[in-house]
Amino acid sequence: MEKQKPKAKPKTKEDAKTKKQHQSKLDELGSQVEKIAVRTAESIKKVIDKALASRNTVLTIRVNDESNQKLNMLVEAGLFKSRSESAAFLIQEGIKSQEPLFGKMTTKMKQIEKIKKELKNIVSQEIASPPDNE
Repeated sequence: MEKQKPKAKPKTKEDAKTKKQHQSKLDELGSQVEKIAVRTAESIKKVIDKALASRNTVLTIRVNDESNQKLNMLVEAGLFKSRSESAAFLIQEGIKSQEPLFGKMTTKMKQIEKIKKELKNIVSQEIASPPDNE
């Protein structure tokens, strides 16, 4: 067995007071770090729960080996119950990160829909009133 060195006793009352203050500060810092970690974990859990709560469409997808390994890592880490949950979360986060792109696409899709309606109206009017062939 290894001998443990006895803890060095403070030489003066001042040293003891300083040591106690340092320990108190370390304890306070540790407490703050713990609180931050708990809040961060709670925030992550809320985001994950929100992303998974509205899942109602089933997709069958194929992924490469690397993606499969990453999905498995999330499950093994205990963040998700299944690869399906982890994939749903990552898809949701990917969509959020590309919000500006989807905003532009939405604008263009609305314009396309408007043009399609105009074309249908033009065709309907042409069919309803054929040109005179006299």
